[in-house]
Amino acid sequence: MQSSTTLGTQIWHFIVHLRLHYQFFILSGGYLLSALFLQEVNWTDYWIQFLNVHILLFGGATAYNSYWDKDEGPIGGLKKPPEMTRWMWVVSMSMQWIGLMWAYTIGLSYMIIYFTSMVLFWLYSTPLARWKGKPILSILAIGLSTGTNSFLLGYLAGGAESLSVNEGVIALGVACILLSLYPVSQVFQMEEDKERGDQTFAMKFGLKRVRQFFAVMYLAGLQIITYQLIMVETSLGIIFGILGVIAFSGIVVFLFRLKGEQEEYGLVMRLKLLASLSFVAFILSSLLIKSII
Repeated sequence: MQSSTTLGTQIWHFIVHLRLHYQFFILSGGYLLSALFLQEVNWTDYWIQFLNVHILLFGGATAYNSYWDKDEGPIGGLKKPPEMTRWMWVVSMSMQWIGLMWAYTIGLSYMIIYFTSMVLFWLYSTPLARWKGKPILSILAIGLSTGTNSFLLGYLAGGAESLSVNEGVIALGVACILLSLYPVSQVFQMEEDKERGDQTFAMKFGLKRVRQFFAVMYLAGLQIITYQLIMVETSLGIIFGILGVIAFSGIVVFLFRLKGEQEEYGLVMRLKLLASLSFVAFILSSLLIKSII
């Protein structure tokens, strides 16, 4: 893809396509949650790898996806995506490989999980596989790469020596909550997705099923995480459960009023941001209290 824009403008466009606000405020919840399940946290490695995961892995993968999508209309975290050029694909891939080498400093298990997310991101976006255009495979790719794996990466980066079935269950809960709102933004991309030949979850099942999907996934994830937190700290788990139910009630009311019209895009993005920010704020507050105590 050729572009007449200056290099400086192209660099800025690339930074925009990393969607760092999306990585830090929407996709960070699973990683941050992991520290609440660790008795002692290696905060240095934990926060250094937070940057690795959310900038090099998630940011690089997001730019990689944007290169292949070539969206002109609203997408998750961007109302008007800027133009991308070929060098951005190269840099987006390089970021992920650099992050993978960095991941090895934590350990082999960590590196394998990191690499698994990379592969899932590629399968999700590349025209050679294009899982994004397949409703169930797209759910699987996003659920594992940014849901379960984000929690597991945070857990290992924080100092855990191994993983058990229990951590897998918590990671599943994280994936359920993260995925619950995933198909909502697809409602506003259906025309462009159709032109590319993609069949997303929203296209195949419609707005009614998108609402039902949210309800089932969110409540399942909320129940799993609430129970697991109660096992660690009773009061923390109860507070999380109560806040989660309140958030669920507000989102459900909004979703059942949603018509899928373009002018609703801003409201949907603000809703996702508010819901995710609340989740992240709760976890950060809990981590602050934990570090002080």
